[in-house]
Amino acid sequence: MAKYLVIVESPAKAKTIGKYLGKNYSVEASMGHVRDLPKSQLGVDVDNDFEPKYITIRGKGDLLKTLRKEAKKADKIFLATDPDREGEAISWHLAHILKLDPKDNIRIEFNEITKEAVKNAIKQARPLDENRIDAQQARRVLDRLVGYQISPILWRNVKWGLSAGRVQSAALKIICDREEAILSFKPEEYWSIEADLSKEKAKVTTRLTLIDGKKADIKNEEQALTIKSDLEAGTTKVTKVVKSQKRRNPLPPFTTSTLQQDASKKLNFQTRRSMSIAQQLYEGVDIKKKGTVGLITYMRTDSVRISPTAQAEALQYITETYGEEYAPKKPRVYRGKKNIQDAHEAIRPTDVSLDPETIKDSLRPEQYKLYKLIWQRFLASQMESALFDTITAVFNNGKYTLRATGSKMRFDGFMKLYEYKQDKEENTAIPELVEGDTLNNDEIRANQHFTQPPARFTEASFVKILEELGIGRPSTYAPTISTLLARDYIQREKKNLSPTDLGKIVNQIMTEYFKSIVDVEFTANMEERLDSIEDGEEGWRKIVGDYYGPLKKDIDHAEEDVQKITIEDEVSDELCPNCGKNLVVKRGRYGKFLACPGYPDCKFTKPIVEKLDVKCPTCKEGDVVGKRSRKGNKFYGCSRYPDCDYVSWYEPTNEVCTECGSLMHKRYSKAKGSYLACSNTECKAIQIIPAKEEAAEEEISK
Repeated sequence: MAKYLVIVESPAKAKTIGKYLGKNYSVEASMGHVRDLPKSQLGVDVDNDFEPKYITIRGKGDLLKTLRKEAKKADKIFLATDPDREGEAISWHLAHILKLDPKDNIRIEFNEITKEAVKNAIKQARPLDENRIDAQQARRVLDRLVGYQISPILWRNVKWGLSAGRVQSAALKIICDREEAILSFKPEEYWSIEADLSKEKAKVTTRLTLIDGKKADIKNEEQALTIKSDLEAGTTKVTKVVKSQKRRNPLPPFTTSTLQQDASKKLNFQTRRSMSIAQQLYEGVDIKKKGTVGLITYMRTDSVRISPTAQAEALQYITETYGEEYAPKKPRVYRGKKNIQDAHEAIRPTDVSLDPETIKDSLRPEQYKLYKLIWQRFLASQMESALFDTITAVFNNGKYTLRATGSKMRFDGFMKLYEYKQDKEENTAIPELVEGDTLNNDEIRANQHFTQPPARFTEASFVKILEELGIGRPSTYAPTISTLLARDYIQREKKNLSPTDLGKIVNQIMTEYFKSIVDVEFTANMEERLDSIEDGEEGWRKIVGDYYGPLKKDIDHAEEDVQKITIEDEVSDELCPNCGKNLVVKRGRYGKFLACPGYPDCKFTKPIVEKLDVKCPTCKEGDVVGKRSRKGNKFYGCSRYPDCDYVSWYEPTNEVCTECGSLMHKRYSKAKGSYLACSNTECKAIQIIPAKEEAAEEEISK
């Protein structure tokens, strides 16, 4: 019998694939890339048509020895790295090291790790795709030319260890521009008018929309009070009642971007964590009575396309589980945005019958949460629309036109399965009204408002804007955010991203000396040109040459012109216990901390703690303070540690449980919102925090 060798990137993927193939197959993992540009030098010969100088990655010697040994035993070798540009490049490097002919049918790829998909891929083995490889080479060379030639300028003039990347610099500018817009924002006053109307037992709240047939634009209190007085003195009549039906269609299945956004908003997962968990679900999880199973399709995609087979399975499941009325007559087809690669399907479960609850015991909590989100989104995308009966009532009071809109759900459709943020008027009752009815003016309210500055980006909204502007590709969103955080260019505060002082300085230098790199339109255009290499429309060396010519001029100018900038550390009032100097604020991997300015002679450091106005429930003497664990997770402890070992993951309050007398902890869940729970694990008492109090707390924290 012939012997076959299949090479993938990770051991988890190898384990899953090995389960599907017979004893004649050996499956090995390359542990990612095996060759790359050297870390100690540029590694690109700019005088020789940008020829890259690849070397074997340090530490891979024993692994490559094993792969060569297994390759000699095999009659046929298949390279089964991920189905994207980077995966194609890894296969190309493996082919070089193992002396395989890239024109032979050695490359296999699959969008999902299932038995059928893997076996079909082997039947459809193909040569390596040179265009894909060239597109990845162009990206790698461009990023090296930018990073290795601009970063040293930042090291010499700002701070050692900084970096400048092709995508990250444009991303940083977006965050800095938003911060500048927030700081320069000047609020403008405006007013709105609401009227509570009634007829017998029927009551309705309306809003002023038109004055003399034109949009109501109320600038100040004087105008608002005049309108209020006119309405109170006038007679309000119903002039029009329109009843209709509204359809709310489901959202398409997840792409990389939308998965990261929803996981951030609904699960509070950071983008990096979402992609790490998705990778685990894709490569395979050990499911009871089934063994290792790849649960989702490939998670790096910008396509919303679904295979006909997956659609048919989904429709059958929907019909059998929820009823025929929940299955549309025709399968839903979603259109992707322009300029997407559409290389593989949207993110979906590989087997829709593996519902999250059935396999929950086999998954870690974070795996279960993300899989459930993916499973529900996919199934909902194939379900019937939700239907609402809507009613719009128009009222007239002299020259003023008021309006009320409401609706009532007639059929829940996909909303039976997938949580969807509803419009304000959905499920808002409007009483039966008849044209010509005269209503009582129960209360007229003039409400003052001020325009709000643009919001700071969350990870979810930042990923969304990167996708909309064409900055990077699905695989780069999470690494871009992680790099900006790791370099201390941006900070995360209460989910919001804002630039640090260091980030502002770096952005200022990049904006002044490297305009094209931070230019959003230029960066997006470069992504399109990289796509054109994969499509075989342009050569990668020409694109790199077109980019490098102007870049080299900017680098030469910056080398001569950039002035050294000294960043002073923030000085605290606390003194170093070892040498007496004032401690300064430093920033590390997990946020700010205090350190002695006498380093390296004095290496004293101290965490910055958040003091709560709560006495320690254990010793009754110390104060409760907020701290960070080694992994960056927030917890609460006693200020008298180590004399007192009180610790809690939940924020304690001064509220006392009415049932057992213990302190209450502040908790949160999607079902309850913010609430207080007894710190005594044997007591189940809870207390819901009213929405107004919760909103007030949020406002104070801002």
